[in-house]
This record gives sequence, C-alpha cells and structure tokens, in this order.
Amino acid sequence: MKRIALTGCLFMTAIATFAQTTTDSIYALTPVEVRSIRAGEKAPFAKTNLGKSEIRKLNIGQDIPFLLNMTPSVVVNSDAGAGVGYTGLRIRGTDATRINITVNGIPFNDAESQGSFFVNMPDIVSSVNSIQVQRGVGTSSNGTGAFGATVSLSTNETNRLPYAELNNSFGSFSTWKNTVKAGTGLIDGHFTVDARLSRISSDGFIDRASSDLQAFYLSGAWLTGKSTLRFNVFSGKEKTFQAWNGVPEAKLKGDNDALLTHYYNNLGSIYHTPEDSANLFSSNKNKYNLPLYKNETDNYRQTHYQLFYDLKVNDRLSVNLGTFLTRGLGYYENYKYGEDFADYGLPDLSIDGTPVTSTDLVRQKWLDNYFYGQIASLQYRSDKDQLALGGGWTSYDGDHYGIVTWAKYGFSKDQHYYDNTARKNDLNIYAKWQHQLNAAWSFFADLQYRRVKHTMDGFEDNPTLAINRSFDFVNPKAGITYTRNGWQAFISYARASKEPNRADFEAGLVNQPQKETLHDFEGSVEKRWTKAQLGLTLYYMHYTDQLVLTGKVNDVGAYTRVNVPSSYRSGIELQGAYFFSNKVNISGNLTLSRNKVKAFTEFLDEYNADFDWIGQYTVDHRNTDIAFSPSTTGAAMLNILPVKNLELSFISKYVGKQYLDNTESNSKKLDAFYTQDVRLGYTFSRKIFNEWSVVAQVNNVFNKQYQPNGYTYGYIYDGSLTTENFYFPMAGTNYMLSLNIRL
Repeated sequence: MKRIALTGCLFMTAIATFAQTTTDSIYALTPVEVRSIRAGEKAPFAKTNLGKSEIRKLNIGQDIPFLLNMTPSVVVNSDAGAGVGYTGLRIRGTDATRINITVNGIPFNDAESQGSFFVNMPDIVSSVNSIQVQRGVGTSSNGTGAFGATVSLSTNETNRLPYAELNNSFGSFSTWKNTVKAGTGLIDGHFTVDARLSRISSDGFIDRASSDLQAFYLSGAWLTGKSTLRFNVFSGKEKTFQAWNGVPEAKLKGDNDALLTHYYNNLGSIYHTPEDSANLFSSNKNKYNLPLYKNETDNYRQTHYQLFYDLKVNDRLSVNLGTFLTRGLGYYENYKYGEDFADYGLPDLSIDGTPVTSTDLVRQKWLDNYFYGQIASLQYRSDKDQLALGGGWTSYDGDHYGIVTWAKYGFSKDQHYYDNTARKNDLNIYAKWQHQLNAAWSFFADLQYRRVKHTMDGFEDNPTLAINRSFDFVNPKAGITYTRNGWQAFISYARASKEPNRADFEAGLVNQPQKETLHDFEGSVEKRWTKAQLGLTLYYMHYTDQLVLTGKVNDVGAYTRVNVPSSYRSGIELQGAYFFSNKVNISGNLTLSRNKVKAFTEFLDEYNADFDWIGQYTVDHRNTDIAFSPSTTGAAMLNILPVKNLELSFISKYVGKQYLDNTESNSKKLDAFYTQDVRLGYTFSRKIFNEWSVVAQVNNVFNKQYQPNGYTYGYIYDGSLTTENFYFPMAGTNYMLSLNIRL
C-alpha cells in the first residue's frame, strides 16, 4: 500500500503542475526523457540509430536482440533456437548484465542479476518508434549495467491521425505472432490514446522449448504547445518450457540414443519409474520410455507503469519528470527426484522402521518484486551550448522463496523451504555539457555520481548470510568532435564503474566481491558522400577488477565470479554503405578485436576414483581470450528494389570462434559460423486497405548447424582432466511469413 500511495501522490503532483501550463498549440514535443540520456548527433560516442520504418521492416516475430543482429559488434542467441522465448545479446563481447537497457529512459535491467529478460515484455518492439545502440561506455544514463554498451528504446511517439493495424506472422516450429494496434490520433488537438494487444507462440527448435507469450500496451497523453503529460502501462506474461540446460556435446554430435524431435532437451525428463504421481506427467515419453514432467516451465508476469511530464519552458529550456513502477511476480517449476531432506533443512524419516533420507518432489522458485523510482532532467540549449542536468533514484524490493508443491515423503503441500528478502537502492545524478567551439569543432563533457546500496537477508543455499554493502561511483566522460564537409571525427574517454550482482555476494563473508571499473578510450572518423558512407572506430576498453568465472567455489560450494586485476578489449569497427542506384544498395560492418585477461587462476574440482571430492586443483593462465568474445564479427546486407514497392534483401552474418571460458582452450569453444538469410517484401497502397504488406523471410538458407552460446564444466577425476561442454544450437533453415494490414 505504501508503494501505491507513493505513486498516487507523484501522479497528483504532476497533474497539479500540468494544470498551470499553457495550452497553446497541438505540436508534440520530442520526448525529453529520451533526449536527455541518448547520445546526440555530435556526441563523441559510437552509436547506431534505428528509426520506425526500419524497425517495422525487421519486426516479424523475433525478439529485440535479433532486430539488432546486423548492428556492429553484435552476437545474438536463443535458448529455444529460433529467436522466440529466452534470447540473449552481446555487444563487443559484453554480456547482457553489462548492457544498460532503458525504455523511455526508465531502467529495464533486473536490479539484482542486472540481466535483461526481453521475454518479460513480448512484442514491445511493435510499440517502439526508435532504438539507439551505444557501444562502449556511452553517455550517462539511468539504471545499472552501463558497462560496455547501452540500448535505449522509445515508445513515446505521438500519432496525430487515427490508425488501426493488424500484424500477423507465421513460421517454422508453429511460430505465430498476432498483434492488434490502434490509436485515436489527436482528439480536439490535445488528447491521444494508443493501444496494442499481442500474442506470440512457438514450439521452438529445441525439443519442448515452447513459448506462450501475451502482452498489452496502453498509452494516453495530453499535449499542448509547451507540455506533454503521458501515462503508459504495458505488461507481458510468459510461459516457456525450460531449455536452459543446453545440449551436451555428445548429443550435439549425433548420439543416436538422444531424443531427436528437434534437439535434445533433458529438462523434464524422468530417469526412474515415478510412483504415486501419475497426474504430474504428460503422455509423451523420454528416451527411457518413461514419462516427461508436463510443467517444467518458467512462468512470469511483469507490468510496467510509467508517468511522464515534459515541459518546454521556452525555446531554450525544457524539463522532464518521470515516475515508474515495475511489478514482477512469477516462478519456475521443476520435478526433482532423489532430493535429500538435509538439503531442505529437514531431518531424515523412518517409515516402517526403514530410514528414508530422500524423496521425489516438485518445487517452485518464486520471485515477487517491486521496482520503482523517478527520473528527472533539466535541459538548456543555446546557439553554442547544450546543457543537461539530471538523475534519478530507484528502489527494488524483492522476495525470493521456494515452495514444495508435491512430495512423495516428508513435506506438507505448498511447504516453504526458503524465504529471503532483498532490497537495492540506487541514486544517480549527472551533468552533461556540449559546447560548439566553432563551426567545425565541439566539446563534450559528462560527469555522473552514483550510489548503490544492497541489503540481502540470506540466500537459498546460505540462509544465514546477511549482506549490507554500499558502493559510490564517480564516472567522468569527455570528448571532442570535428564535423565539416561530410566528415565527422571524434576522440573520447569515458569511465564506468559497476557493482556486483546478487549471485556474486553469495561468495561468503571472507570472499566478498569488489566493484569493477572500466576505462574506455574511443576514436572515430566517418565520411558521407551523396551515394556512399564509410566509418572507422578504434576502441580500447581496460577493465580493473573485472568479475569472471574461474571455477572457484564459494563458502557453500557454489561457483562464483571473482575479481581479476586486469583485462581489456581492443578493436576496430568498420562500417560502410553504397547506393549504386535507387534500385540497388549495399551496407555492412566488420569488427576486428583482441580481448584478453592478462592473468588469472583457474580452479578445477578434483575427485578420486570413488568420486569423492578431494579439493580444488589450480592452473595459472596468462593473456588468454575473454570468454564469448570473438575476434571477428561482420554483417552485410544487399537490397534490390526491382520495381516499385518490392524489396529483396540478402542478409549475411559472420561470427568468429569464441571460447566458453577464459582458458582459451580449443576443447572448450564455439566454432565460427556464417549464416545467410533472404527477405522479400511487397507493399500495396490503397488497395482494399489503406496499406498492407507481405513479407517472407528465410533464415539460415544454407542450413548451417551452429551454436552462438554455451557453457563448460571441467574437473579432475582419478588424475585425469574431464571437460563437459553444453551448447545452445540455433535452428537450421527456417522461415517466417508476415501479413501487415494498416486500415
């Protein structure tokens, strides 16, 4: 109730302020909340902008990472293998926990894990009108994770005319996307409402990696010549069958004993004859002709409430206030067999005089959380200067708990076996200044202060460990830009600091993690001609105390990340485009990089011949490649427009070899891959409908078998090294068909 009262109070405050503003004309303002955090045209940072028309062309059912696949230095992956459900994104080798994601300037990254789970807001891209991707540290922004890349999404567009759209896609693996959108346009020149309903479903390429996703988006705004008041609410509900264990290497190479519906998935498989629980299983069978657990699923609903007030005080000064609440609730469920009572804090049983130490059970692990806060910015613009003062605060209240919903022995129904609470407070303020020195040269400076405080009341495997940690960060950025006669060049320096995530803190009281620091040096030159564009960016990103997995176990025997003193990423990004004519054009990018951990110690579990744990064996490494950081990535697109309204695109992607850990071992790697897609689109104007288009896309035309993601586990058994690799394969040749109707 306290959170609801807080949000209501802020809403009424904004209404009262709004009532004092003028009601002059009908023109919508550019969203100040987005402009305040994005890199401007002359800002000295590497960036890529996607506009509404390009987003619409790419939006045929796959998730946001796949829409960004053709931007420089990007590698994408999908648990289910087809771009629907759980998807992942890396930029310059930087993973999702280090990529800052905002929606209308509001932080989207999970406050604790710092990851971005796009599955929680299905089809949000159908309401997005612009995307900016910043590579490197970029400009100061709100939220966690701005530690190597930033993705900014904006939905706050004003549609002046009424509209209605039906977007439908169908493709391989019974993939369906159905979207209905409508908007009122400006009513009486001031009021507008936009709405969307979406449903996406897919069986997935991986066996039983199904997704059932539902979402809605509703936005209402009141506009005047000087101000905008907007309220957004959008929600996503996902039910996905778990596929996050990956495929063991032996199965991937053609084990005939595998379950071969598509690709092997062991989640939900039962390896003994279950008793007293027939209603828990589906009629399908696993490879041992035993039942499969029918609800090995992830279930989560996330609802976002956003309130914005933008005021144009005069031609030079503008103000933005934003308030938000993100509500998350859900669980994932597993059938577990042979679970020891001791692992659940329970004593062993005696049944008819026979000791019983374990049981089969079904458990759910729940997240119940509120994430709320405010952002604000004041922007001043003159002939030579642009100044932005801003910041925000956020609070995260999260409950973690586990429930045993069914057990053969020892548990009552819906018995809780752990309950932990967590809170995270985040405060940041920033100042940005861009000064035009003369007609060609401009200077940019940016200073951010950020304070983070974690409070955690225990963990599932370490319930007595209480965490109370605070971090203070000062992040300066500066650069200079030259712009003249089609040339643009810049050099810049930016510093970023980052706190550990929730799992890192479980290391124990003795081995608590430290903050990470990044120094990012960038230089770029770009030239634009009438028919061509060429660009080159050089970067050097030096990390101090970067947190990486080394195999070391924490106080409760779990693997944890540790700080390594020094590591770096360096590279060159090339971009180009050429328009041969108004019927043929080509564009592409290429990244060549070197990504190294200067020194770290690997830890390997050691077991004797009876598989009793002995301890951990250590191996020292120097100048090894950082995991999941290919030295080469590239993308190219050839567009042919043979007749009016018809476009044929040939889409190519190359990703070099990647390693699964930081040891640079060829026995633990992802092979390089090249994929080729083809897209054909035709648009009809004012025939039956106002506008309708048909798009057909064939992905992975050459049926390449490749894996962009995976993980590895190594150990010493009876004196010999054993390495177990697991992969997340992508689908072979597959297709999507899309019919989009604008009434």
